[in-house]
Amino acid sequence: QIQLVESGGGSVQAGGSLRLSCATHGFPYSGYCMAWFRQAPGKEREGVAGIDTSATSTYVDSVKGRFTISRDNALGTLYLRMNSLKPEDTATYFCAASLCLGPINYSDPRDFLYWGQGTQVTVSS
Repeated sequence: QIQLVESGGGSVQAGGSLRLSCATHGFPYSGYCMAWFRQAPGKEREGVAGIDTSATSTYVDSVKGRFTISRDNALGTLYLRMNSLKPEDTATYFCAASLCLGPINYSDPRDFLYWGQGTQVTVSS
């Protein structure tokens, strides 16, 4: 059974840090491109960061220099280190997996096949 399970969310004050984890099961993780998306109430799902099978990463401009995506292929786990958090980072964060068969648009949820259930991040000012 394919599973992606996020953890590590919580409530922090502005300027704080969190590390999200996404544990995967049931598919060959090392061969998949992975990403973190987020969705705030009333807003569309937004691609935050992506990482390919070579560990090359990409970020949306609003998180560059603050967030770091990484992957551990041996553990089948994806991470998102979030520093200098801002109230506008408040959202439900989802991890997602793509078959990586061609160019991936890390900002388009339609390019991703498997999804986790999400973990809530709340940043207070």
